[in-house]
Amino acid sequence: MAKRERTPATLQISMRERWPGKTIERTLHAQVAREIGLRVLEGELPAGTVLPNEAVLGGEFGVSRTALREAIKVLESKGLVEVRRKTGTRIRPRRDWNALDPEILSWLFSGPGFAAGLPDLLELRLIVEPAGARLAASRANTANLKEIEDALHGMDLALEDAESSIEFDLRFHMAILEATHNAFMRPFGALIQEALRASFRLTNVDRTAYERSLGRHRDVFEAIKSKDADAAEAAMRMVLNRTSEDIERSLPKPAPKGLAKKSNQTDRKKKANSKGK
Repeated sequence: MAKRERTPATLQISMRERWPGKTIERTLHAQVAREIGLRVLEGELPAGTVLPNEAVLGGEFGVSRTALREAIKVLESKGLVEVRRKTGTRIRPRRDWNALDPEILSWLFSGPGFAAGLPDLLELRLIVEPAGARLAASRANTANLKEIEDALHGMDLALEDAESSIEFDLRFHMAILEATHNAFMRPFGALIQEALRASFRLTNVDRTAYERSLGRHRDVFEAIKSKDADAAEAAMRMVLNRTSEDIERSLPKPAPKGLAKKSNQTDRKKKANSKGK
């Protein structure tokens, strides 16, 4: 029997492990939704792609049609796909995604393509957090100051424990948002906390960079404690600008074009030789 060709707009999908840190979903349909969601976010399923029909897709995942339909409902609610009776399930353009959905952020920053989301994250933080530090300087109460200081102390003690430092770093920034006493600031921080964790994983592993960052975080706290709004805003902006530089240094550098070309030629030769054997 002749091998059946797949249309270019239809891609088959298989489950696979992700980095950094796999998320263990509690239900089967949540696992399927996450896997398809990751493929969409990473561009493996570009806008306009039509997913295989239920029989094919369910067979590849090894799940029932019920579980598959529930997964598609999850993706549809997040704006990643649209379901039409005659044309099937199609991937929607990026502009239609609910980008601040906590699960979408978690998927984006738990996959190997998470670095692509960092520039937008840093840009958003530069808009929100310096203004947040300014507000905190004028509104923080005693309990707020203690929460920020305790988080800073935890960061100091976590020099040898990168994972703990990430949580204390997150706690520090969340405490400042809480200290603004703005009803939307803390929930906003909660929305992007998975993205923040991914960012901190890149910056907190280098001890020298982390020690420098600690000093800058301390400047933010002292400015807030002194109720110096201008200094608090400037100090937070400095934290974020240096974070951007640290992230850029920590990301893998792309291979030189000549090296990449040579590697591709080598791969083609290997494939040609294997076919000739």
